[in-house]
Amino acid sequence: MNNGVSYLRVLLDRFILMTSLISAVVIIFHIGYNTDPGLTQNINRALEWCFLFFAVVLFVKTITLFKIGTFSIAQTVEALLCLYFIAITIAGSSYFSGADGTLLVKPEWMYLGVFSLLIVEISKRGLFFDHFYFNPTLLFVLSFLVLILAGTALLLLPKSTVGQQMGFIDALFLATSSVCITGLSSIDISCELTRFGQSVILILVQIGGLGIMTFTGFFGYFFSGGFSYKNQLMFTELIGENKVSSVISTLYKIVFVTFIFEMLGGVLIYLSLDPAQFTNASEHFYFTLFHAITAFCNAGFSTLPEGLSHPSVKFNYGLQLAVIMLYVMGGLGFEIIFNTYEFVRRWLFNIYQKIRYGRPFVFRGRVMAFNSKIIAYTTLLLILSGFVLVFILEFNHTLRQHHSYLGKVTTALFIGTSPRTSGFNTVEMGDLAFPTIMLIFLLMWIGAAPGSTGGGVKVTTFALATLNIISVARGQDRIEIFGRRVSSKSVSRALGIISLSLIFLGVSIFMLSITDPDKNLISLAFETFSAYSTTGLSLGITHQLSNAGKLIIVLTMFVGRVGSLTLLVALVRKVKPKNYQLPSEQINL
Repeated sequence: MNNGVSYLRVLLDRFILMTSLISAVVIIFHIGYNTDPGLTQNINRALEWCFLFFAVVLFVKTITLFKIGTFSIAQTVEALLCLYFIAITIAGSSYFSGADGTLLVKPEWMYLGVFSLLIVEISKRGLFFDHFYFNPTLLFVLSFLVLILAGTALLLLPKSTVGQQMGFIDALFLATSSVCITGLSSIDISCELTRFGQSVILILVQIGGLGIMTFTGFFGYFFSGGFSYKNQLMFTELIGENKVSSVISTLYKIVFVTFIFEMLGGVLIYLSLDPAQFTNASEHFYFTLFHAITAFCNAGFSTLPEGLSHPSVKFNYGLQLAVIMLYVMGGLGFEIIFNTYEFVRRWLFNIYQKIRYGRPFVFRGRVMAFNSKIIAYTTLLLILSGFVLVFILEFNHTLRQHHSYLGKVTTALFIGTSPRTSGFNTVEMGDLAFPTIMLIFLLMWIGAAPGSTGGGVKVTTFALATLNIISVARGQDRIEIFGRRVSSKSVSRALGIISLSLIFLGVSIFMLSITDPDKNLISLAFETFSAYSTTGLSLGITHQLSNAGKLIIVLTMFVGRVGSLTLLVALVRKVKPKNYQLPSEQINL
């Protein structure tokens, strides 16, 4: 009996997967391409039957659960989706007879149900590389390529743009900038993209910020019910986790922390805005959602024509402080966030025990990891030095527009922290003093922390290079800090990352000087540094670049996001370790 029920469930699963996949493709076609009212009505009627089919099939599957006697997470979600489909079908019965919808049911609710079901059904199948072998580094690179191509295809749909259909180069540029969380754009997304086009950008930023493999692993484990040992080994390299046993919990923490900070930042952004600036409550909410996600992911996209330098928000210091909080936390990296949480939790527990019961403080071992300390001190130093230098350099320039010291301090803090890959700007970049622009070059190149949503060569690389210089000056043959000795492998890797970044930046600037000789060198160099560090700031020449120049920036953004050394490791075949050692020689430097 149970075998027959199990076979029926497998058969129904296949029907649901195929039907939901076809429905999703039809919805994408409808949203992005279809402009025929008659076809719209036919599509809506077809989706009505699909909804009814989903409701019946999921109801049958839910009933069979009582025969089997087991309830997994995926099966529970399917039962909830069954109720959702029934409710939408009943509430929207009058809607499906026409094309405009009713006050109760809007098309978005229907699309949400189809895509939710598709995600559940695909995730239940587990991860596709269970049956294949992939180099984790190569898989990481390929995942970004696939996402960029998918985003390009969606942005090429006619209904992604307000007027004329976007060209392939501009679509590829915008998709790459979104996936690589850069923020550079060859068009004005605030007025040239429709809500559908902007939503595509938002989804690409969210997935690209955390990495498509993070989402794949999260949903795959959540709905399939487990990871194979091969999957866990794969993800130890993809997410930088040292312990195989901690892979699953780390994936959950990354997704959970991301959504928590985006929700918290969204609340602060929402409260800082004047509702009178928006035509309705949905516009207010959409602005909040868009900027909360792009800020935490360090993307720098905005739905305002001039970004956060737009007159309506230029002097909204509450909004600016909320955005600063989001992109700084996103740029810190998840490891230090986890470490800080555990550190604070243990201290609060000790204080509570001391006050409530008079117990002495309990030593629970080292909480703050070595890497977290390096990141914390270097980030704090960069934030303070960037803020102070900008405040001094811009006091008689852009800061003169702000009459209060709160405004001057907030703006200086924004200018001093934004170049470290966030890409938002509250002043026109061309209005900055030349020394400030030179400072921004350095801050963009350094970037954010490893394992974060930011780019650049990373603060740890910069810290190691600086410590290495100090060690050499002191005549030391090793780097020692925080009671630890830094491995020679880490120092070599840091120097390799710096060398590759400078070589690639030099080649990119040289190529841009050939494709766009009419632009001045500072603007081209600024654009290249911004693309490589996935910052998104510009001196205003992005939309003026030639198609060849845009392709160079596309490649620069991609290499900057995946990492030049990572790309090299993925492409170059590893040499087998040798069991002998050659005599060493000294090179004169």
